[in-house]
Amino acid sequence: MSLPLLCLFLLLQSLFTLGEMTHPRCFEYLKPSTYMKADIILGAFIPIYIALELPQEVQRYIWISPLLVLSALLCQWKNYQYLLTFYFAIEEINKDAHLLPNVTLGFHFYNALNSHRRTLEGLLMWLSGRSEFIPNYKCKTQHNALGIIAGTRPEFSAAMGTLLELYKVPQVTYGTFDSMLSDKDTLPSLYQMSPKDTALTQGVISLLLHFGWKWVGLILSDDLKGEEFLSDLKVEMLSEEICVAFTEKLQTNWSFQSMSGVGFVNLIQHAQANVYIFYGDIDDLVFFCMENEIMKARKKVWIMVKPHLVYLESVFYEKNDLIDFFEGSFSFSKKINIPGFNPFLEALTPSRYPEDIYFHKFWIDNFYCSPPPLLCGNHKPCPLNTSLKTKQERNVMVTSEPSFSIWNAVYAVAHTLHKMLLRTTEIGSHEDTNHNRLLPWQLHPFLRKIQFTNAAGDQICFDENKKHVEKYDIQNFMGHTNHYSFLVKVGEFVSKSPQDQGLFINEVMIKWPSNFNQTPQSVCSQTCGPGFWKILEDKKLICCFSCVLCPESYISNQTDQQECIPCPLQEYSNPERNNCIPKSVTFLSFEDYLGMALSCTALCFSVSTAVVLGIFLKHQDSPIVKANNRMLSFILLISLLLCFLCSLLFIGCPSTASCILQQITFALVFTLALSTVLAKTITVILAFRALEPGKTMRRLLVSGIHISVIPICVLIQLILLGVWLGTSPPYIEADAHSEHSYIIILCNKGSLTAFYCVLGYLGILALGSFSLAFLARNLPDTFNEAKFLTFSMLVFFSVWVTFLLVYHSTKDKAMVAVEVFSILASSAGLLGCIFFPKCYIILVKPDENSLKYFKNKTQSRKN
Repeated sequence: MSLPLLCLFLLLQSLFTLGEMTHPRCFEYLKPSTYMKADIILGAFIPIYIALELPQEVQRYIWISPLLVLSALLCQWKNYQYLLTFYFAIEEINKDAHLLPNVTLGFHFYNALNSHRRTLEGLLMWLSGRSEFIPNYKCKTQHNALGIIAGTRPEFSAAMGTLLELYKVPQVTYGTFDSMLSDKDTLPSLYQMSPKDTALTQGVISLLLHFGWKWVGLILSDDLKGEEFLSDLKVEMLSEEICVAFTEKLQTNWSFQSMSGVGFVNLIQHAQANVYIFYGDIDDLVFFCMENEIMKARKKVWIMVKPHLVYLESVFYEKNDLIDFFEGSFSFSKKINIPGFNPFLEALTPSRYPEDIYFHKFWIDNFYCSPPPLLCGNHKPCPLNTSLKTKQERNVMVTSEPSFSIWNAVYAVAHTLHKMLLRTTEIGSHEDTNHNRLLPWQLHPFLRKIQFTNAAGDQICFDENKKHVEKYDIQNFMGHTNHYSFLVKVGEFVSKSPQDQGLFINEVMIKWPSNFNQTPQSVCSQTCGPGFWKILEDKKLICCFSCVLCPESYISNQTDQQECIPCPLQEYSNPERNNCIPKSVTFLSFEDYLGMALSCTALCFSVSTAVVLGIFLKHQDSPIVKANNRMLSFILLISLLLCFLCSLLFIGCPSTASCILQQITFALVFTLALSTVLAKTITVILAFRALEPGKTMRRLLVSGIHISVIPICVLIQLILLGVWLGTSPPYIEADAHSEHSYIIILCNKGSLTAFYCVLGYLGILALGSFSLAFLARNLPDTFNEAKFLTFSMLVFFSVWVTFLLVYHSTKDKAMVAVEVFSILASSAGLLGCIFFPKCYIILVKPDENSLKYFKNKTQSRKN
């Protein structure tokens, strides 16, 4: 049923009820005020009813008087407990023989409607003491109150405070704390009973963080208090990286016109936001949801921040679809205890306040019977044993927070009067004290400094800066099959200071909305698990991000990490990028396929060299071996054998000794080999020149000067090696960067300049041998090796030039393998090009390895 139809139904129902009320006093509940005579009067502005203003399209069908229309719509008793609390406090104070001895405390009560204009009109009538307000005129001044208890809405309190300040009448508000009312320069006569809720926003944030809710919607009242709460909450949310999906503001003074045609579009647009925070009057939210058919939308988790739980539970009891819609939501409320108040309510009977027409009308509307002595309409008289205990009226029996503030406010004024009367008694005799002479402005010095402990054990004062222990009960909305909803405490939030806070939640007791099988999630982007890191997108909130896998050697072991953590050099990241694994130590070992292949190749060539050496030793007297100096051939074969074997020093686990020995052995054996090749080339040239007339070349050949080339060349290389080892020798290096999951142990050359000098010197020797052999390649000699030496040097150059190019583009074990391969290839080139042709003649064509064959070949060449 829509709200206009509902109110029209209530209107018609009230018409029939009012039509039967014939006694004139039956209509006195329409009067705005009631009064209790006493020595000291305390004023009270409490909204018992909520007045609804009908639109014109409804009023045109109303043919009765406006007075009856208003009486039909004054149908809500949710605030009547405030008045009963006021009665309870007045009675308890009057019974106390120590607080105000020999003094009775009375009241002048006024029904403050939710209309701003009507409330101010009532205040002016209250100040002037007449049914019609007359500015700056006072009548019946002996009945003027010394103080005012008021303030459900801050704007009403501020407006009343401005008028009361003209007469210096103190006003104690019982509504929630509002910073607008704490300005003493503007409102010096206003005192707020409720403490400042400094920890309420921290409690909400703690609840969001506990369940990991980072994407929430905000729904709050469109007033100054709502703006203040929104500002404080956004500051806390920003510090904890919680984002606001949407913000919806509800009108506080709602009417039919303002509600019709308004849609709650944000609920549909932000489907990922499963948690809504609501701050304001529950009336605004309930009627707004009903008007816009929000109940048909998908259920969400609502966090009600300080609602009036009494009315909230009664609304759920009367409206079954609200039970299903708000089921599983949470509410923050303070633990309230007024000692003796529940027995007071349970003991209330219809005849308790016969002079209070509000009490009379409340009994008729809730028990459908008329209390004595006044019988209104066709209602039967109430039985004598009828009480609120039997009715269990939720609006009244469950103590609300404003009622607790009213109780404290009345006692605060009573304690102030006690101190003021005590001071007056000290100045003059008690008999001379005239209560009618007390003026409102005299309360201010005592009211500002008042401090007492109430019956519940709480410290009461008006010092806003005093630190209070704030404790909030976190309640969960439960629902049952019989459509009975109630609130169950599932946790609490305690705050002694910003540094001393604690949230306690019993998740076992929580009942979630029926469309969630487990704890709901409310995030813009799903959590980035371990192994991923968040990348924020441009022009989006911090809660909306993308998850990217961490790069190699980086990990993230927590959720939603902003950056990936690099692994230590000795470790690497696993494929999931959530853990660092120690790297394995590796090197070019004999067990590797590459190391095994290279070592087998080196051994094969070594054996081949040894075989060739054996063949040459066996046929050392043959002409082909004796030609070109067989001693140089033996030296060359031995040096080549050492070259093949020195490659094995590069394979295996490096050590400091092996790193130095590698380069020394390599440089010396290759210097020996190349210098021997150079000596053989010189021998070929000297042997040919010795046949020509003249004795110079022959003496050089006979003197063996060509053999002295070998020690000279080796000595120069030794000098270079000495400089290398003396300045920056090779050392062991652990390479943790080249391979992802390995630490490569290899030998660092130390000084690259020295290394390239050694290679350059070998290149010079090879270039000299190549040049001389190339020049002597066509000399007419039978066993001329110049062609073989030229080709062998060409192979040597090709191998090492390729090595220089490849060496800079390889890393780790491949670099060592390239160097070993170059040693083997260049040595094999020398062996194959110089000695394999001779072995072929010795083994395959032995007839060509004879003196007779040489003579025939020489004779044929001469012919």
